[in-house]
Amino acid sequence: MPKELILPALLMTSAFVFYTTGVFAERAVRDLRPWHLVLFWLGLACDSLGTEMMARLVGEGQSPTLLHALTGGAALALMLGHTLWATWVLTRGSAKMRSGFHRYSVAVWAVWLIPYFGGMIAGMTKGLHI
Repeated sequence: MPKELILPALLMTSAFVFYTTGVFAERAVRDLRPWHLVLFWLGLACDSLGTEMMARLVGEGQSPTLLHALTGGAALALMLGHTLWATWVLTRGSAKMRSGFHRYSVAVWAVWLIPYFGGMIAGMTKGLHI
């Protein structure tokens, strides 16, 4: 792996760990708790920073596919919306809203996986010299 990809890859992997842990911990207890929200925000921050660093590499001659750019942008927007909504539900929402929130979290997480694994696969296949 080229050294300029190490930090962005670590950030994207950290985003995966934080966001996945938050989503499935929330789902397991079937209630949105403050520590879930912290994990969502950490995942969003890591994903945003990793995406920015990857975008700079694209500007230096690397090229993502249009599909990866579109799914990545959509996933980041969904993740931001989900995290902002979780913040609102936790601070102003009802107990019923908190207990039903997990239904939407898994859907957003599943969409987020498309560019996460797509980027990983694209990076690995570009590194192959056949």
